[in-house]
Amino acid sequence: MDADRSPVLLRELDGFFAGAIPPSLAVELSKVTFLDDFGALVLIELKRLMMRTNGAFRLENPSVEIQQVLKTFQFENLEKEASLPKKKKTGVLVRLGDSAIAHVRDFRYLISFIGAIVLALLYVCRHPRSLRTEDTFSCMQRTGVDALPIVCLISFLLGLIMAFMSSVQLKQFGANIYVASLVSLSMVRELGPIMTAIIVAGRSGSSFAAEIGTMKISEEVDALFTMGFDPTRFLVLPKLIAAVIVVPMLTLFSDVFAILGGLLVGVTMLDLTTSAYMSQTMKTLSSFDITLGLVKSGVFAMLIAWIGCLRGFQAQGGAASVGQATTSAVVSSIFLIILTDSMFSVVLRYW
Repeated sequence: MDADRSPVLLRELDGFFAGAIPPSLAVELSKVTFLDDFGALVLIELKRLMMRTNGAFRLENPSVEIQQVLKTFQFENLEKEASLPKKKKTGVLVRLGDSAIAHVRDFRYLISFIGAIVLALLYVCRHPRSLRTEDTFSCMQRTGVDALPIVCLISFLLGLIMAFMSSVQLKQFGANIYVASLVSLSMVRELGPIMTAIIVAGRSGSSFAAEIGTMKISEEVDALFTMGFDPTRFLVLPKLIAAVIVVPMLTLFSDVFAILGGLLVGVTMLDLTTSAYMSQTMKTLSSFDITLGLVKSGVFAMLIAWIGCLRGFQAQGGAASVGQATTSAVVSSIFLIILTDSMFSVVLRYW
């Protein structure tokens, strides 16, 4: 039974077992003088065929040489091929319970992370030199300066669109001048902080999550802890402080460029003068409106940095986990921004 004879044997055996497979099979090897790898594979296929049908299989009168060859292939240890287990479908209640447990675990980690940030802030207040100032300035540049062009462009276009759409209605009543009031008040109190925060969440929040998530996957965070560094103070605080400082500044630029966009529509389409438009804007806005917008943007900045770093620390597994953490950071940040803004509106309504 060698390489030349084995294909012939396999064809003959296929024809023999085409009709029905016997309940037992005995292979007589007394006249077989030579057995190589191909012949051993023929015997292995026969044994597997009988095992699949729960039939009996045995070898009769194998020589010592044949036994040595079969021992090389662990012929006696061949077992029945295990069928792949079918994945059980989980019920609705099981999935609901798993989701609830995951959210509770996530909430516990969220609370502990807030505590770690508070402790790190207290430590930095007592030891200011422990803050990584170079990293803080670098985060301020990436979060604020690099985002300035896109924030200004979007705010300018948003102010232009608001002025154009509102002028269509106000022009019918001869109230063109109130376009300035609508654009300035809506941008300074609501849309300016929200749009700026959403842009920062998409740019910097995702960057924070990806950076820390990559460090967590590559065990750099564990290395920092092993060397005696506090990962929260080392990685989170520079990003948090940088975001809280620069996002209100970005909001101011957003308000100014949105007013300029409305000014463009007022001057070119509504026959308003620049001085009249700016005078109406100044009459409409108060210091409380500007302060409220800055406070909102500061709170939004804390939420963005906090949730971005949190999702980064929660990354585990492989590269796919970093992508999931980045997506979750952006979605969670936008949700918290809208939720917090609605809470501000309700509180101010009944205050």
